[in-house]
Amino acid sequence: MAEDWTEALPEAARAYLEGRRLDEVECIIPDLPGIARGKAVPASKFARQDYFHLPDSIFYQTITGEWGEAAGDDGFIEKDMILRPDMDTATAAPWTGDWTLQVIHDAFDRNNEPVPYSPRNVLKRVVQLYRDKGWEPVVAPEMEFFLVARNIDPAKEIQPMMGRSGRPAAARQAYSMTAVDEFGPVIDDIYDFAEAQGFEIDGITQEGGAGQLEINLQHGDPVRLADEVFYFKRLIREAAMRHECYATFMAKPIADEPGSAMHIHHSVLDVKTGENIFVDADGEETAPFQHFIAGLQNHMPSALAVIAPYVNSYRRYVKDHAAPINLEWGRDNRTTGIRVPLSGPKSRRVENRLAGMDCNPYLGIAASLACGYLGLIQQKDPLPEFKGDAYVGEGDIPQVLGQALDLFEEATELHEALGPEFARVYSIVKRAEYEEFLQVISPWEREHLLMNV
Repeated sequence: MAEDWTEALPEAARAYLEGRRLDEVECIIPDLPGIARGKAVPASKFARQDYFHLPDSIFYQTITGEWGEAAGDDGFIEKDMILRPDMDTATAAPWTGDWTLQVIHDAFDRNNEPVPYSPRNVLKRVVQLYRDKGWEPVVAPEMEFFLVARNIDPAKEIQPMMGRSGRPAAARQAYSMTAVDEFGPVIDDIYDFAEAQGFEIDGITQEGGAGQLEINLQHGDPVRLADEVFYFKRLIREAAMRHECYATFMAKPIADEPGSAMHIHHSVLDVKTGENIFVDADGEETAPFQHFIAGLQNHMPSALAVIAPYVNSYRRYVKDHAAPINLEWGRDNRTTGIRVPLSGPKSRRVENRLAGMDCNPYLGIAASLACGYLGLIQQKDPLPEFKGDAYVGEGDIPQVLGQALDLFEEATELHEALGPEFARVYSIVKRAEYEEFLQVISPWEREHLLMNV
């Protein structure tokens, strides 16, 4: 790396370091759950290295740190991957005690081929499928999360955090500015951290749950937006811990409260013209618009194990709790799994409301885009637009992770889009994780079965 490498950093990173001496660089890569793995190195060493190594086994770990038997024919020998920095992702780590940058790395094998089960590579693969057809996918994620009281005992239920007033955060106060003000110090730090990292927040609102907030991001390139969500999860957690609370991205952290989603808005541009392919020159919706919706309806059940990756994810899909239970589509209808928001013709887009905030953002966006892509290629028609309350109907999505994994493992068309080797590894790791969970005896079982059966 050139001696003057800091001069080529993104503008926000240069501004953060202006007049300061860079101490450390965190070389990171997201694993399957979306946890940052990597190494922290002195800035002087980072300046001398073009890559570093980590074992491929980081992609075989379950969320508990156990291992799935996914190493393949070579066996579990923990081969080194070559991790190269994407300097466009260099950004501040403003909560650290010294002057530190974070840089996301991409994973390659010894033949310089992208490691197929690295989540960032999976998303890049799907984006390339669009570009090969002359399309440019555009996404805008929404991030919901809870600020909760510190909880160091897993046996205790999660409680809302104490607000500025000294009272616990109140539920059912959606869009209340007073409720947002309760978390003012945490939100101030979120804004400050985001500004230092060069991220533009489109808005923060109070959601329906006690201590539940939503952050909207500007639309743009899928990989860049996934990078931002990956970074945002970390900065929000750090901001919360400064104020004696936790930020959680669990899909359903509190039993009687709504869950947290990562709604994904999609549009697709024609590369040559820059125009949205979902509308024609007269502003009317096109056949590709219908086909994209059909792709979500036809393939999202098989992709659910990726966008709802944990046993807890399925607790979110409850009638009348601000989460979809089916794959109906409707205009300006928040009860349907697929929503077409109010917009002008150039901004016509499709919102996937099924993805949970607990999903890996790279994989969640990749799976959603892959379903839409298959729809564009297969050119099928969607079900008729749903009118009314979609909670009145029956659910048509898997209700538990095991069922979702069954569908995912049979979905060969989806595997081709995401990458067959990714599908193989993901399935093995998630099965191992699910089997770990099935060995746990829950409080419900002890309470109701111990003396009654």
